[in-house]
Amino acid sequence: MDKLDRSVVGRKSLPAKNVIERGAIRRFAEAIGDPHPLWVDEDYARSTRFGGIVAPPTFAVSLQVGSNVREGLPIDLTKILHGEMEFEYFRPLRAGETLFCQAEIVDFYTKEGKSGQMSFLVTETRGVDANGELVYKSRSTTLIRS
Repeated sequence: MDKLDRSVVGRKSLPAKNVIERGAIRRFAEAIGDPHPLWVDEDYARSTRFGGIVAPPTFAVSLQVGSNVREGLPIDLTKILHGEMEFEYFRPLRAGETLFCQAEIVDFYTKEGKSGQMSFLVTETRGVDANGELVYKSRSTTLIRS
C-alpha cells in the first residue's frame, strides 16, 4: 500500500490479555495526579458499592492490544497528531480481573484544511472480560497531515 485509503477500515489488531493489577492502577493514579481512595485505598474501596479497587476512567489507555493496528501502514510519524479520545464503560475496570483488548480501524476520511489536505484515522478498542462480556470501548482519532 503506497497511500492510505479507506481500504484500511476493518483492519484489526491481535487481541491481547491484560491483567488489571492493583499496583498498575496505583501508579496510573499517581501519574495523573488523582489520589482518589477508590483507586488506591483497599479498605475504602471495599466499603463502596464497587466492593474493591477500581481503575480511574482513563486507565484503559494504558492497556495493550496484541499488535499495532497501524503497523505497516504508510504513515509518516512526524506528521501525525492525536486528535481526540473518548471512553465508554459498561462497568468499572476492577483490580485483579483479566481483560482481552483488541483494536480496529473503524473509519478513515480526508478533509481540506487551511494548510492542505488532512486525513483522519479512527480506531476503536474493545475490552472484554474472561466471560466475553464487553467492559469498555474507546475511540481514538489520529490526524495525519499530508
